[in-house]
Amino acid sequence: MRVLLAGGGTAGHVEPALAVADALRRHDPSVEITALGTDRGLETRLVPERGYDLELIPAVPLPRRPTIALGAVPTRLAGAVRAAASVIDRTRADVVVGFGGYVALPAYLAARRRHIPIVVHEGNARPGLANRVGARLTTFVAAATPDCPLRHATYVGIPLRTAVSTLNRAERRAESRREFGLAANLPTLLVFGGSQGARHINEVVAGAAPQLAAASVQVLHATGLALLDEVQTALGDIATGAPYVVLPYLNHMELGYAAADLALCRAGAMTCAELAAVGLPAIYVPLPHGNGEQRLNAQPVVTAGGGVLIEDAELTPERLLDVVLPLMSDSSRLAQMSDAAARFGRRDADELVADMVRRAAATRSRSGPV
Repeated sequence: MRVLLAGGGTAGHVEPALAVADALRRHDPSVEITALGTDRGLETRLVPERGYDLELIPAVPLPRRPTIALGAVPTRLAGAVRAAASVIDRTRADVVVGFGGYVALPAYLAARRRHIPIVVHEGNARPGLANRVGARLTTFVAAATPDCPLRHATYVGIPLRTAVSTLNRAERRAESRREFGLAANLPTLLVFGGSQGARHINEVVAGAAPQLAAASVQVLHATGLALLDEVQTALGDIATGAPYVVLPYLNHMELGYAAADLALCRAGAMTCAELAAVGLPAIYVPLPHGNGEQRLNAQPVVTAGGGVLIEDAELTPERLLDVVLPLMSDSSRLAQMSDAAARFGRRDADELVADMVRRAAATRSRSGPV
């Protein structure tokens, strides 16, 4: 079987694609896998690091609103479709698997032109244009959320790295806390804002730091590389109380999950999926920009009882303390939230999507080339 994965751009597109690639290879090491991307995405680093072939096509950003740039889209898209079709021909792909983003739409259209089966995975609660188109071209549609509006969608969750999907937080807790220099038995808050950090979250947590420390709540805070100095300056010296560990980022996010009792974070699709899968309760603060999809990403796990949602405009040091301190002093409530998150989360999405890929590829082998 020869598989072309179209998941370029952000980590939210690339990581699920690589998780599916790993699952396919676990079942059959002879599977030939090629990733499709552009020269501006994280795939240029992540895909070769994981040992997979990468083919690049031109990026075709799709404006969210009518602009002058919209007029150039048809011509640029046609060129990207031709480039994707050329990759399909060279790799002799049996199936194209798309995860949204810049490369997915050209890949879907090229696969349609070549009569190649298509699999779509939608990671967000609100599907983007590429996957809305792709879902019209196939019955093999996997979704990260239970209420995905795409036709033929099957709820599977988001394919995750095995380091996350196999994580036992209780077993790794002591090791992880030692790794970060945290106390063994204090309630622990993990704060992060994605790879770039989140300035508002950073500011609020730094403002609440003295009260958190005084209440014996220790903090593991991944600030984002560009925002590290700001946070360190804002913190100053916390004179007394629990440890407050500041890092620019976490190289092994699963260790942060294992060390924590509660997380404070944005609500990207990958973040919501990973926290639910490992059963880590979270205070979700959706990004206030864009089309509101982060709020929709967090809402299902919050409704299930595995988290709390605070709007960005409402997040202040006082509001944060009102939520965090009662939770951190109630281990029974945290355990209930952890169980609720874990029941909602999915750890097997990589296997489910890999099975869908095999079934889609089999439809081509049965019918033969068209």
